[in-house]
Amino acid sequence: MISHVAILAAMGYLLGSIPFGYLLVRIFTGQDVRASGSGNIGATNVARKSPALGIATLLLDAGKGLTAVLLTRLVFTGVHQRLIMTIVAFCAVLGHLFPVWLKFRGGKGVATSLGAFILLTPETIVGLVILFLLLAVAFRYISLGSIAVAAAFPLLAWALREYTDERQLIFIAAVSVLVIWSHRKNIGRLAAGTEAQIGAKSGSETSGATRL
Repeated sequence: MISHVAILAAMGYLLGSIPFGYLLVRIFTGQDVRASGSGNIGATNVARKSPALGIATLLLDAGKGLTAVLLTRLVFTGVHQRLIMTIVAFCAVLGHLFPVWLKFRGGKGVATSLGAFILLTPETIVGLVILFLLLAVAFRYISLGSIAVAAAFPLLAWALREYTDERQLIFIAAVSVLVIWSHRKNIGRLAAGTEAQIGAKSGSETSGATRL
């Protein structure tokens, strides 16, 4: 069983590591998305090059997390299936954050996390999306919404009892910590009042960018 879990975890990591934002911009514009804007490969920065490519990046980043978990559900049918699916979901997020193909410098994991856990914690994910939209509209900070949903993720999953094994909560909490950690610069700018709001232009837009 350990060898099977290791193989599935590696599969999840490699799927999560696919840098869709980087690839789409390179293929359709011939440019390196890391050389402009906030310098990251997430949907927000890609959207500065092309809104259509930004949407595609968002969907593909979520889709790779979902695909990893779907494949695990098909391959592993044992008694600990949901725990293994959770481990693979965590590995997919880890791959997005630290992709082997780009010297371990990736996105911030929000979209991939939502895709990876939509089958495991559907009610929680719906609640988090609503929370994100409310905060983003009310305060006009994408990063604030992202940080808040990451912090709320394990609490809401626990409150809704969307787990069959308490060990799943460990990996959910780990995802939460990693996503918040990836937003550490945004947290500093929010505290300093220099984070760019939705619709900000030029320099402030770049300095306050967040990665999905």
